[in-house]
Amino acid sequence: MGKTRQMSKRHAVIIAIGLLASASALAQTETTGQATPKAATPSGIVPTAANPAHAAAPKAAPAAPASTAESRSAAALALTHEPTYDEGTAQRIKDAALSYSDLAVRGGWPAIPADAKFAPGVQGANDDLLRKRLILSGDLAAEKASGAFDQDLADGVKRFQARHGLAPTGLITPRTLAAMNVTVQKRIRQLEASLERLENSSFSFGQRYVVVNIPAAFAEAIENDIVVRRYRVIVGKTEKPSPTLTAQITGVVLNPTWTVPSSIAKTEISAHMRKDPTYLSRMHMDVLDGHDNPIDPHSVDWSGAHTPNFTVRQQNGTFNALGAVKIDMPNSYSVYMHDTNQRNLFSDDYRFDSHGCSRVDNVRDLAAWLLKDQPKWSRAAIDAEIATGQHQEVAMARKVPVAWIYLTAWMTKDQTIQFRNDIYNQDEQLLEATAEEAAFFSNAGSHPLTAHMAQ
Repeated sequence: MGKTRQMSKRHAVIIAIGLLASASALAQTETTGQATPKAATPSGIVPTAANPAHAAAPKAAPAAPASTAESRSAAALALTHEPTYDEGTAQRIKDAALSYSDLAVRGGWPAIPADAKFAPGVQGANDDLLRKRLILSGDLAAEKASGAFDQDLADGVKRFQARHGLAPTGLITPRTLAAMNVTVQKRIRQLEASLERLENSSFSFGQRYVVVNIPAAFAEAIENDIVVRRYRVIVGKTEKPSPTLTAQITGVVLNPTWTVPSSIAKTEISAHMRKDPTYLSRMHMDVLDGHDNPIDPHSVDWSGAHTPNFTVRQQNGTFNALGAVKIDMPNSYSVYMHDTNQRNLFSDDYRFDSHGCSRVDNVRDLAAWLLKDQPKWSRAAIDAEIATGQHQEVAMARKVPVAWIYLTAWMTKDQTIQFRNDIYNQDEQLLEATAEEAAFFSNAGSHPLTAHMAQ
């Protein structure tokens, strides 16, 4: 209770500014088609020569999905080596929220018409409006306020797309337009929600640690405050969201078996068995009793009406749902990071398709990084051991901290503010709960007796 009260007070200024910004923006009529002075640009993201991070278009991944796990990881790392989550992330989010609140008070940014057309090299009716939108969010220099859709404007669009997790094509796609038309007030709310989550975190950063940011569907391996590896991940479906957690990576399992969670056995496995009694044998799955002794699948009640009193385990192999590598990280949610036998899914932009675990693209590379202080387990040795098909559990000589976080908004050390979709619709739920707690403590403090008890 005391921590919650302190936490609510800590955000009072930002929330108050956000509310003021919302009221101010509603009271104003936005003007469009005019150049905007630099003073109206958020203070942290002005694209000037003093901020080289915004002086040129960022290195961008190809528009088309990379063809291999290695090239996908390399393209993701090329975007930036700045961590999503480090010890300074909370303060930077605070700074970004204040900057965006200042922008909101000044009227925010204009909306782009849904039917607007943009063509490179051609002067369009909404080109100057698009330029103003990008200038206000720091994606385009203020002196580029007018003109046809040229390379400067395309580079500004690419910057915007990269900051929002979109393919940096430089073209105004429907998803790009939708992201541009999210209001500054909504972006402030995302920053507030992300800050609230970090205030609740007790993660202990190490010299080496791993972060999975669920809304971004990426994992980062961080060493000495620099991202040295970045991987696409597949995380939980909207109906089976991945949890936020902190844990320690304790080992790497090569050629793992998969013990099917009882919830999946009760629903999905049972449904398959009712339709096709050969399903388990085709999927190389065994049914075991409490002592790991085999049970005849035909003797099991597959109605799905009861919690299973047995275990379903899939043998290791190319068909295994965990693929060739599992990363052990004991936690109360029984989730972990692993390979998959459906690697084609990593090419998708929408990567929310698991039951809660995190499937990692190029996971052998991550395994080699985790085991780098154990010379016996080089990448070549890992590949060779996997090729034998033998189950092998490798304990970590030194555990590596891991955090699964849910940040839909953050700012990196190079002053780049990033946004992602609130895929699980958790931001507003969190902020509403925080507001209710703040109101409760405010009311409690106004009563003499409760105020005295709270001291």
